[in-house]
Amino acid sequence: MKVVTVIGARPQFIKAAVVGRELRKKHKEVLVHTGQHYDYNMSEQFFEELDIPRPDYNMGISGGSHAQMTGKMMMAVETILKKEMPDWLLVYGDTNSTLAAALAAAKLHMNICHVEAGARTNSFTNPEEINRICTDHISTLLLASTKSGMVSMAAEGLSDRGQLVGDPMYDAFLKYSQNQEMRNSIVSLSDGIVYKIPPEYYYLTCHREENTNEDNNLLEIFKAMEQLDAPTIYPVHPRNKERALRLQTDYHFKNILLTEPVGYLESLWLVNHAKKIVTDSGGLQREAFFACKKCVTILDFVCWPETMVDGRNELAKPDAEDILNKMEKKQWIDENYLPFGNGKSAVKIIAAMENTK
Repeated sequence: MKVVTVIGARPQFIKAAVVGRELRKKHKEVLVHTGQHYDYNMSEQFFEELDIPRPDYNMGISGGSHAQMTGKMMMAVETILKKEMPDWLLVYGDTNSTLAAALAAAKLHMNICHVEAGARTNSFTNPEEINRICTDHISTLLLASTKSGMVSMAAEGLSDRGQLVGDPMYDAFLKYSQNQEMRNSIVSLSDGIVYKIPPEYYYLTCHREENTNEDNNLLEIFKAMEQLDAPTIYPVHPRNKERALRLQTDYHFKNILLTEPVGYLESLWLVNHAKKIVTDSGGLQREAFFACKKCVTILDFVCWPETMVDGRNELAKPDAEDILNKMEKKQWIDENYLPFGNGKSAVKIIAAMENTK
């Protein structure tokens, strides 16, 4: 087979690393990077760390409104697909890159494989939800990470195209957590100084617009983290840098370590060694679950219901008291509960494409 894989954001790089490695054993992969995440810490570092081949095409498209970004990507992907004429377009997740590539391929009557199909938040204020639904309804092959994805597909009349394969992020977690080197240091956001990672710490990631586009929500999150019994490590998304630094200075937060963005391996180490995790990331919720770490998610919708069991992942408002209350709730670990598969999803993804005519 010849497969064009389109990626553009950090979670997609992680999934493409494990699936692409398996795919290239027997088939040809043409790798396309839209440029949605583009700076070194958000993009290139992932390619280096995870040994992902250099993209065959790098479109360099980022910024602008959702419509502007998606439109530019559609035009660029269409040109590539016409040139390459693949057997399959392979897309992951729910970004503008995913939707743009799928739309371009659908209008060229090409086969589309959507990995992480059927995931739903049931929140139309979430732009990624639009991307997920539209991509699923125009794709040829819908590969779900969990049983809830299959249920969502059935409700939308998509079952005949769906298969349960597991989560390639779990494949990546298992592979890259093995024999991880000790991480000793972290780079300060404010001055670039390298600091030692504390022996005990909490791990915070917060990047969604609803939590970072004005002061109050992020301030409440900071107030919660400031009250904890160990420092919080917070790698800051580039677009949130000014606000995070200003709030830290204005309110004299001493217990929050603002750092430069981290690569996947460094983030994975921080997940595996944190006391607890606070996030608004769908990917990090899963990684916390894989690592059996208590997680509090600052969102008003459920991304992955499989994690919301036995106190392992709790939704909280961007409110200091609510966050702290949810962090205090205990979790129970059922070692036999493996809703994201057995770590072999990459093999199943490729077999699904091979066996679909």
